[in-house]
Amino acid sequence: MSRWIERWNPEDEGEWQAGGKRIATRNLWFSILAEHLGFSVWTLWSVMVLFMGPQYGLSPADKFLLVSTPTLVGAIVRIPYTFAPARFGGRNWTVFSAGLLLIPTILAAIVMHPGTSLGTFMLVAALGGVGGGNFASSMANINAFFPERSKGWALGLNAGGGNLGVAAIQLVGLFLIGSSPRILLFIYMPLLIIAAMCALLFMDNLRSMSGDTKAMREIVKDRNAWVMSFLYIGTFGSFIGYSFAFGLVLQTQFGRTPLQAASMTFLGPLVGSLIRPVGGWLSDRIGGARVTLWTFLALAAATGVTILASGIKSLPLFVGGFIALFVFSGLGNGSTYKMIPAIYRARAQSQIEAGAPVEETLLDARRRSGALIGLAGAIGALGGLFINLSFRESFSTAQSGVPAFVAFLVFYAVCFAVTWTVYLRKPASVTVPEPALAP
Repeated sequence: MSRWIERWNPEDEGEWQAGGKRIATRNLWFSILAEHLGFSVWTLWSVMVLFMGPQYGLSPADKFLLVSTPTLVGAIVRIPYTFAPARFGGRNWTVFSAGLLLIPTILAAIVMHPGTSLGTFMLVAALGGVGGGNFASSMANINAFFPERSKGWALGLNAGGGNLGVAAIQLVGLFLIGSSPRILLFIYMPLLIIAAMCALLFMDNLRSMSGDTKAMREIVKDRNAWVMSFLYIGTFGSFIGYSFAFGLVLQTQFGRTPLQAASMTFLGPLVGSLIRPVGGWLSDRIGGARVTLWTFLALAAATGVTILASGIKSLPLFVGGFIALFVFSGLGNGSTYKMIPAIYRARAQSQIEAGAPVEETLLDARRRSGALIGLAGAIGALGGLFINLSFRESFSTAQSGVPAFVAFLVFYAVCFAVTWTVYLRKPASVTVPEPALAP
């Protein structure tokens, strides 16, 4: 069955209202479904470790290493996944990538029992890491379907719906604590098949999509690419890293049972996902750089609360501080993604005022911002790896998460300083536009 759309121009208002909007919206909803399940499989082992009691023979350090594995793989595959919809077709790739997730899910059901080696668990977890790539391919695909005036809404909905996959699998895991962990996997297997079938039947490929590897080569020479990727480590890296680590930290530092830990862990990813669009909304009104700046200050303050709570052994205060980390990392996810196109739009505006051709200059700005969104998404996900390895080292050497939280506090302070120095200090080297130029 061929579902290739040969001509697609969402910027044409007549074509958009005559059926383009309906087609784009249909593709958006089924893309969200597949991406949502991709996030769930990516973060599957944050739930699986809660089922691993003493009979599994794994230390807390082993478990932090285990949950770090899919984080690393997910970050690596985001780059090729960004270009996959253009190479193979958005619909075709969604079918393939959703079906591919059946492999790590089925293997997890096979190996999930006491006596399995840590190496085997890590191999299966690594295979599940490809779920982290679904975000990149989904965003690239949906970006091509919508006109510039609607991209913010569509991409925000796509990203938020995907992020909710983290909370969803942890919430399902909560209801299954005390049962066999295989039940969780048996729930997700048919859902993955449904997602692949829905993509096959209801999504489309766009012939006009192009995988612009040249733009990627261009932006790696741009300082903004590395600054924004660094900041995204602090926002999205925090969100995904804490999503993997929250339950393990509660068990290791406060001696919570799997049920007690699971009853809290889903809350963080849930609020972090739901508040992400608010970060974009605030950025439209007061500027992405300002929102990002204060987000890092708030992350530092919340980290300070977790350090204080650890010292006085207050579980309620600790949970409150940890949930705040999700809230502010979610806000930062929205604001940093808003900053990227705004930076290149501001640069294009300056070039146009200097006499550069309007259409070509704006097209180049969109190319570069699209490439940077893919690069920042990949590098930012590495923050999740750093967080879990930091917790592993912290609990191994100090039997406490405090050294790791101190390191995070310092990192947020550096992110705060970088944001202010590069994008807000006057005269700024790059002007990030305020609401009028935000996409």
